[in-house]
Amino acid sequence: MIASLKGKLISKKPDSLIVEVGGVGYSVHVPLTMLSSLPEENEQVFLHVYTHVREDALQLYGFQNNDEKRIFTTLIGISGIGPKIALNVLSTIPPDKFHHAVNSEDVDVLCRVPGLGKKTAHRIILELREKLPSLIKEKPDALYDDTLSALINLGYKKNIAQDALQKAYDKGHREIESLLKEALKYLTKE
Repeated sequence: MIASLKGKLISKKPDSLIVEVGGVGYSVHVPLTMLSSLPEENEQVFLHVYTHVREDALQLYGFQNNDEKRIFTTLIGISGIGPKIALNVLSTIPPDKFHHAVNSEDVDVLCRVPGLGKKTAHRIILELREKLPSLIKEKPDALYDDTLSALINLGYKKNIAQDALQKAYDKGHREIESLLKEALKYLTKE
């Protein structure tokens, strides 16, 4: 299996690259979002690679980092999702927003992906909720948990309340009154 490639970027196309390593040109499918961060042609490039083997083909999929590769491999492990849809997911939704959409069960964000319907989006959320670690920083103190509970009791959805609370917490508020007041400022702006 090919796990990574480091070589000269020969050509860039919207859906694939050709990377020359040791005199051999490898065709690698990549997410559209990756094209803007690639070096110019004839310069060195490094890709994390997933090798997809089928009866009739051997295809390489390249990624900027292991997080993208992990999302890709996890997605293709779900029944009914192949490499094309998994690549569309990464082309449409950045990894951090994908994690957030799965953790907050945001079907609408996932449905923006070409070729992905509501039924498949629900299946992705159901199967990946436990498999992909949350990128939301959990706060170890009771103050954070109590304030989050108060916001939820006021009728705000958990994911929206967490976003507002995270912003307030990052601003340095460490007393329940000021933390709650600051979080409510963010929530009333939306």
